[in-house]
Amino acid sequence: MKIGIFDSGLGGLIITHSLIQALPQYDYLYFGDTARVPYGNRSQQTVYEFTKQGIEYLFEQDCELIIVACNTASADALRRLQQSYLPEHYPNRRILGVLIPAAEAAVAATTNQRVGVLATTSTIMSKAFEREIHKLDPDIDIMGQPAPLLVPLIENGGEQWAPPIIKSYLEPLAGCDTIILGCTHYPYFKDIIRDQVGEGVAVISQDEIVPAKLADYLKRHSELEQRLSQNRTRRYQVTDLTDDAVRLADELVGDDPELTQITL
Repeated sequence: MKIGIFDSGLGGLIITHSLIQALPQYDYLYFGDTARVPYGNRSQQTVYEFTKQGIEYLFEQDCELIIVACNTASADALRRLQQSYLPEHYPNRRILGVLIPAAEAAVAATTNQRVGVLATTSTIMSKAFEREIHKLDPDIDIMGQPAPLLVPLIENGGEQWAPPIIKSYLEPLAGCDTIILGCTHYPYFKDIIRDQVGEGVAVISQDEIVPAKLADYLKRHSELEQRLSQNRTRRYQVTDLTDDAVRLADELVGDDPELTQITL
């Protein structure tokens, strides 16, 4: 049984790469819905339906545990999938997200109680980070900033135009001593973001925190961990295979990962 990683596009490969580096013994199957990326400007119901389709596919491919690497999907679909879909269809399997670990890291990092969230429009509108952070500390002031252009820039090879766009997105977050990169794609720009905000601002990048969180989860759920196969296999699947996808996958994972196209 494998660990599945689901994302709306290829940004989740950043999380996948970090997991493989930290926990190389397991078998991984990555699935990116590149034909329908981005999810961030879609309705909550559409995001739920797309995410459910991806989850169903990964379970059919013998994934024991699925990480929803897309923050939009985590915000708009994860809780409903965990509470309604999973108990009825796959009661012994698990779906985890990346949103809560980032919220926990931000609460631990902030000292002035002002946290900024850079994310897709849908994630900001869902107020998911606000809910999770306030569960931990209701006194933290949260400023959300939509950054809708960043995912298309990454997915379509437009990285050279990113710095001034990122600067404009960061300006409203001035005064925050902690900024969450609330989209799985955004760690691609984390060095640019850290350079622009300076050393006094903590930048929470999910690829740097999710592996340790997963390792801890597996340690606490040994019965699940024992069902995971450990053959070090890696498979990468997408719903639309383009030259840009091949280029980006090599940049994010290295070693020229073989992408295969599937149809849901």
